[in-house]
Amino acid sequence: MKRVLTFGTFDLFHYGHLRILERASKLGEELIVGVSSDELNFSKKSRYPLYTEEERMHIVSSLGFVNGVFLEESLELKRDYLIEHNASILLMGHDWEGRFDEFKDICEVIYLPRTPSVSTTELIERIKVEF
Repeated sequence: MKRVLTFGTFDLFHYGHLRILERASKLGEELIVGVSSDELNFSKKSRYPLYTEEERMHIVSSLGFVNGVFLEESLELKRDYLIEHNASILLMGHDWEGRFDEFKDICEVIYLPRTPSVSTTELIERIKVEF
């Protein structure tokens, strides 16, 4: 059975999130999603997500094509997460291209294009300007 594993913050869940998760789910029989913890997001982006990690995990887990969700607490644990969840494929957005090639020894690594002109950062900026 092919199991796809992907990671993300999924704050202000939007169409781009939905599209990449839908495409990921079609690459295997199961889709497992690691949702970045609040602390991990702060360490990467110097800001906390607007939705809590529990809320973001609940949103992602409610999608019918997602088979499991877990909390990603450290970027350094990616290999451990892949092994623990018996991943056949690691799927990431193309903006991470090449960054996870080191895991090709344990699974296939695929980078998919993101949905153009849709990002949480852009949405936050639009909201600031319009309101």
